[in-house]
Amino acid sequence: MNLLELTPSGLYCPQADIFIDPWRPVDKAVITHAHSDHARWGMKHYLSHHHSAEVMKLRLGQEISLETMDYEESLEINGVILSLHPAGHIPGSAQVRLEYKGKTVVISGDYKTEDDGLSQPFEPIKCHEFVSECTFGMPIYKWQSQKEIFTSINAWWKQNSSLGRNSVLFAYSLGKAQRIINHLDLSIGEVFAHGAIWNTNQALLANGVKVTEIPKVNQEIPKSRFRGTMIIAPPSAMGSQWMKQFSPYQTGICSGWMNIRGARRRRAADAGFVLSDHADWEGLISAIKATEAEKVYLTHGSTAVFGRYLEEVEKIHAVELKTLFEGENSNLEDS
Repeated sequence: MNLLELTPSGLYCPQADIFIDPWRPVDKAVITHAHSDHARWGMKHYLSHHHSAEVMKLRLGQEISLETMDYEESLEINGVILSLHPAGHIPGSAQVRLEYKGKTVVISGDYKTEDDGLSQPFEPIKCHEFVSECTFGMPIYKWQSQKEIFTSINAWWKQNSSLGRNSVLFAYSLGKAQRIINHLDLSIGEVFAHGAIWNTNQALLANGVKVTEIPKVNQEIPKSRFRGTMIIAPPSAMGSQWMKQFSPYQTGICSGWMNIRGARRRRAADAGFVLSDHADWEGLISAIKATEAEKVYLTHGSTAVFGRYLEEVEKIHAVELKTLFEGENSNLEDS
């Protein structure tokens, strides 16, 4: 009995006739989180966690047919018990648990195991089969604590401010940007948001997510007010005309890919901070072991390397799934 199948449209549960994060238009789509590689346009009906609701409408259109659930709430569909559980990736991110005739499968979407103080922390769910990302599924990926990273970010900003320079930090507009904003030391100066990030903030606030409210960059703000401030912008703003209003400035990038030597140089940024909303090598292993799953399906990332480790060292049966999920894109494009 297979509770989950990989089809040309995405991951499919035949018993409930639902798709999880499909990449082609289908009738019924359960969405793990609102990043664009998981929440795509064109579905007849969507189901997600309620913290994803307004962001999905912002990105996909107010007219979408959307039903929402809370964590731990359950729904029965053709005998399949479906429930959502915290993934810790971004606000509203969820693991999808499917139970049918004594068998349980969990589709994790994207996740991280460190509590970011913004998202509901990841909770491992016992299951027979577990679908896991492995974006950073290699031993070289080992994150410092969030506290250490933000100490470095705030020190960088403070130094720039003391020299009369503005600081522009590039981060995904959904999830990472709000995480950064919530942990900045506001005693250093003001913080401003690019329009794409400000709009996302408003959508999350409307759903009850606690995001520090900051002003949006606009033409009415005099250039002198930006002196020594922090501006949070999506990667798409790098090198754009929009950046000229902040001169003189220093740029920084927040991404797990900053762990790789040379990544910052290739993007021509002044600073790189290893801040990811995905689990590192140890986080992936601990999360998977905690599920006690007999079989693990691996999507996007270092699936071959990580799968071999699970098979040979942890003695867990691992299978690679070829999906269209991207995880944290190494090109740092906004998602």
